[in-house]
Amino acid sequence: MGTTEEPNERLRIKDWAEDDKPRERLMKLGAKALSDAELIAILLRTGTTEHTAVDLSKLILSRNGNDLDRVGRSTVADLRKIKGVGKVKALTIAAALELGMRRREAGSTERPWIATSADAYEVLRGRVADLPVEEFWLLLLDRGLRVTELCRISTGGMHGTVADPKVIFKEALDRRSSAIILCHNHPSGQLRPSEEDLRLTRKLVEGGRLIDITVQDHLIVTSGGYYSFADNGLM
Repeated sequence: MGTTEEPNERLRIKDWAEDDKPRERLMKLGAKALSDAELIAILLRTGTTEHTAVDLSKLILSRNGNDLDRVGRSTVADLRKIKGVGKVKALTIAAALELGMRRREAGSTERPWIATSADAYEVLRGRVADLPVEEFWLLLLDRGLRVTELCRISTGGMHGTVADPKVIFKEALDRRSSAIILCHNHPSGQLRPSEEDLRLTRKLVEGGRLIDITVQDHLIVTSGGYYSFADNGLM
């Protein structure tokens, strides 16, 4: 867990040399001129007796392969394992990176068109790929196969979640969807479908036919990729 930091032991940004102040650089040059470490340092606000905020930011990045995406996938508990990163710092980083992801998702005003499993994966992965527990989601589509909504159906544990067909079709009917894509994640990273996954998919495909809702695909999503039931002839 992160260490408790005494206020008088912290190295404050205002105490650094002028050229080392990320806030001052941001004010003068804009956010795009700052490195990833400098931007994270602004979130951290303070360092420790051993590291400035920038040095601590570099440590956070290095522990995650200098990959911001990996930092974004880290839980608060993961971040707090780094010496000098307490609860407040970890929460601030997690919240900031989540906002960045949501801003990216909201940036497109045109509803995505789903022509392939890869298209569906691009829409789903930001919400589903890095979840610490298994969840079941629906991608709701109109007749032109454009996304109308992304809907969470259930949340479970590390090894499973309940996906009730009645709840799934109620969500689709309430939103007047013409087609749906099923999705759940495997926190373990395993992409192979289980027998239960196969049975549920067959049941939902058959049920959809009765109410004129096409089940286009079922994706298993992990942080490393996805598995498409349709691409593998299982629909």
